[in-house]
Amino acid sequence: MTKRMPVIFSGHGSPMIALEHNDITEGMKKIGEKVISGYGKPKAILAVSAHWYTKGSWIQTAPEPKQVYDMYGFPKELYEVKYPVKGYLPLSERVMEILGRTVKEDNSWGIDHGTWTVLTHMFPKADIPVVQLSVDGQAKPSENFEIGKKLSALRDEGYLVFGSGNVVHNLRRVEWDNEGGTPMTYAFNDYVKKAVAKGNTKALIDYEKGPSADYAVPTLDHYLPILYTLGAAEGNKAEVFNDVCNLGSMAMTGFIWSH
Repeated sequence: MTKRMPVIFSGHGSPMIALEHNDITEGMKKIGEKVISGYGKPKAILAVSAHWYTKGSWIQTAPEPKQVYDMYGFPKELYEVKYPVKGYLPLSERVMEILGRTVKEDNSWGIDHGTWTVLTHMFPKADIPVVQLSVDGQAKPSENFEIGKKLSALRDEGYLVFGSGNVVHNLRRVEWDNEGGTPMTYAFNDYVKKAVAKGNTKALIDYEKGPSADYAVPTLDHYLPILYTLGAAEGNKAEVFNDVCNLGSMAMTGFIWSH
């Protein structure tokens, strides 16, 4: 019997991560290798990226989703990075079956930088199909968690659920010369890590009760993918990777949930 696929949440931070080779990208690479060696190659990846933040839930069905360069003012080399993955209609249809009328088809977007800048390190061959599911910005955090919980069934069918965002993400408070994080960033990052380790779902859904939450989560777009993956994890044990805070107000922390 095929092993149940794990669930991954990764911080993505600056899009320049796609071009970098450092401890963070090495951490991403090792997680991809862990999946392939321990569980086999996923049939496809269901990606939930902070950068497809919508009213309601939308799913891609395109056989060849376009690569979206949804960032501005970066070096030319970044826009030349190619991650030419295929879509996978059976996964799209399965998500629509699971979520029912609450999700609709939409191919106007694509595979955005929240997804491809990370996967280019985790699965560099781009030989695993990817389907993106949008983050429902109208839903309550508890409802985003419940969506993830419903999607946990995909893990038994050979699919990898992958979320991309940031535990702490405050662009207005970025400190470009700060190689670490601020005390507020570390405090909220520790709060999330402890809650994930204990399986304290309530603490993560009620994130605003965490220390410096207004600073850490000024908008929900980069935080909510954590709740999708937490729901899909169904109480499995979490392993932390890339426990790094940088630029003052960013946390690159990632989690992989498995047996």
